[in-house]
Formats: sequence, structure tokens, C-alpha cells
Amino acid sequence: MARAHGAQATGQLSAAHAGLPGRRVTAAWFGAFTIYAGAMAVFTGHADRDWAVWAFGGYAVATMLLVFTEGWLLPLAAAVGGALVAPLLWLVIQVPATAEVLVIGRATAHLLKFGTPYLPAAQLSGWKSYNPYLPVMELFGLPRSAGLSGALGDPRIWVTLTTIALVAAAFAVMSPDRLRDCADCRVRVATLTALAVASPVIAFPLALGVTDPPVIALTCLALAWVSRGKLVRAGLVLAIACAMKTTAWAAVPVLAIMAWVQYAPRASARFTATAVGTTGILALLAAPEAMATPDAVKQNLIAFPLGLTKHKTPAASPLPGHLIAGLGPVGHYTAMALMVIAAVAFAAWILLRPPRDARDAAWRLVVGYTVMFALDPATRFGYFAYPLGLLGWLALTKIHHPERREPSVQPAFLTTGGEPAS
Repeated sequence: MARAHGAQATGQLSAAHAGLPGRRVTAAWFGAFTIYAGAMAVFTGHADRDWAVWAFGGYAVATMLLVFTEGWLLPLAAAVGGALVAPLLWLVIQVPATAEVLVIGRATAHLLKFGTPYLPAAQLSGWKSYNPYLPVMELFGLPRSAGLSGALGDPRIWVTLTTIALVAAAFAVMSPDRLRDCADCRVRVATLTALAVASPVIAFPLALGVTDPPVIALTCLALAWVSRGKLVRAGLVLAIACAMKTTAWAAVPVLAIMAWVQYAPRASARFTATAVGTTGILALLAAPEAMATPDAVKQNLIAFPLGLTKHKTPAASPLPGHLIAGLGPVGHYTAMALMVIAAVAFAAWILLRPPRDARDAAWRLVVGYTVMFALDPATRFGYFAYPLGLLGWLALTKIHHPERREPSVQPAFLTTGGEPAS
């Protein structure tokens, strides 16, 4: 359906569609982001300060434009440009070899040569030798391995582009009409995508090359498909995240239990089989020889993230789990025991009070991630991008959650034993 061209210029949507966040609310958000970036510029150093200086200017300009002008284009351009584009390009040029870039680059080269991205235990000579990522993450290193140099070969560029595309896809799934048919929906998706990627939760790690944003975006896309009743699609999307990083695995049981309650046991089984099976297939295709070296897999994917290796990451933050683990061997095992207790308590919670829909599932993940990251012996503040990202997703999709308008036909799951169409 055709929409007024004025909507594209002003960001005002028709009454039948989702509204955008209010300008005062958005200005308050960006004002808070400005204070956060300013504090980082004062109290941090190195690449963090570089990002903070650029972001402070972008957020400050965006805040003033939201207060004193109309429309969304200029303030969002200032925010995205200042918080993401400018610092990303600056750091790609000034700091071409961050820890993440080195790890992904080396893992990709090792994968192409030996069929596995994990160095054997004998070659783990320092904390940068470990690769805590699952095989699909190494795809971001392929452009450089293929011969692209400079910014075009930098994994940070490809991680950023992928994240933006996935965030836009997640909001597109939540639109009331198909994007090709509705200008208002295109405006809404573009605006919400810009708001999301301009926030420090996404822009900061992307600029520094941290690999969590695409996993967060994939989780949000899976939640979007679940909210539409497309469980197989959600399982396929979540499998990609699970084949990138173990942090995504928490979403599988939560969404499986939600599907059991909201739809039927068969729907839950289909979702779980899709997510788990596809994760295994993707990992096998991406790293066919990884399981031939189980000790290397254990050292890289289990021992290193838990702080059980000789060489430990310097990125750990003074959170409860790290502080307890710092008391010695007894403290370390105490922190791990607390993680196990928290995991059992979380499992009991979602079993006894199962999530009823996608939003409820997202809230459960927020709580679960927050507790587990607080108790992890080798945790860092950056991991809290997961619960914060999900909170942002809940806030931006709460504005309006319309059912997508489709032709009036009987839903497929009403005739297939309670399983939603996928």
C-alpha cells in the first residue's frame, strides 16, 4: 500500500502503524549516552577513550538536534556517524591489530590450513593464542584471508555490516506490513535500526571489534520470528548465533519451553531439533577437523572462558565472580559452584514458571545473562551488552507490536496438531 512521502521526510507514521519513541524520550536517551561517553573519555584510555571522544560529540549534537529541530534524519545521522562510523574507521586505521582481529585472523588461517580454528595445547603460549569463538565466527576473517587488505579486509567492518543488517531484519519481521509495500514500515525500520546501532550497547563494541553484537542481533531476530509463530525460522537463526559463540546457547532452552507452553510439545521439539541440529551442521561444515582435537577444543572453548587455563584474559572486570575467584583456588571453585547453583535455579524458574511469549522469554534471558555474567570468574563488563541489548529490544518493540496483516486464511498450525507455521 502506498504511503505519504511526507512520512519519510519527517519520521511521522500513520495512526495505523507503530509510532517511534517520543522526541523527548529519545533526547533523554542520547543525553544519557552523552554523559556516559563523556565519563569514559575522562576515566578510560587507549581505544576506549578514542571511541568515547567521537561518541561524545555525536551524542551531544544528536541531543541538541532532537530538542531544537524537527525530523529524525539529522539527529540519527549525527548519532550513528559520531558513535559508530567515525570511531570505527578511525580505529581501523589507527589500531589495525586489536586482540579480536588477531584472534579471528589467526584462527581463520589455521582453519583454512588444518580444518580447525583451535591451536593445540602445546601452541597456546599466551592469552591471545586462545580462540573462545565457535567456528562460524571465523567467517569474518575470510575477506582478509582471501587477500583483501586495509579496511576491506578488517573483520570489524564485516562484523559491523552484518550486525546492522541483522538488526534491520529483526525490526522488519516485527513490521505490520511487508516493507516493499509500505513506506511507513520502511521509515520505522530504518529509524529503529539507527537508534539501536547508535546506542553504546551496540556502537561501542562494534567500533572496538568486539564480536558480541552480531550474536545479540541474531538473538533478537530469533525472538522476532518466535513472536510471529515461525519457530523453524527462529531455530535456524538462533543456530547461526549458537555456532558463533556459546553465549547464545542460553536462548535455546528458554525458547523451547516457551514454544511448549504457547503452542505444543511437537512445536517445541521441532524448534529444538532445528536449532541444535543446524548448530552442529554449521560447526561441522565450518570446521570439519575440530573434533579430531578434543583437548584443543576443551582448552579454547571451556577452560579459557572459565579462567581455568595457565594464561588468563586480562579483560576480566571486578565483578563478584572475578573477585571471589581472586581469593585463590578455593575462591575459584566457589565462584564456579555459584554459577552452577545459579544455572540450576534459572532452569527451575523457567520450568516452574515458563515464559508465555517472546517478550517474556526475552525478560528471562535478561535475568539469566545478568546473573551468570556477574558470577563468571573470567567475566568482563562488556558481556552485559547481552542483557542491555535485549532490554533495548524490548523497549523499542514495546512501542507497538502489531500483528502482521496477512490474507484471511486459517493458520496452518490449527490443522497440524498445534504446531505453528514455520
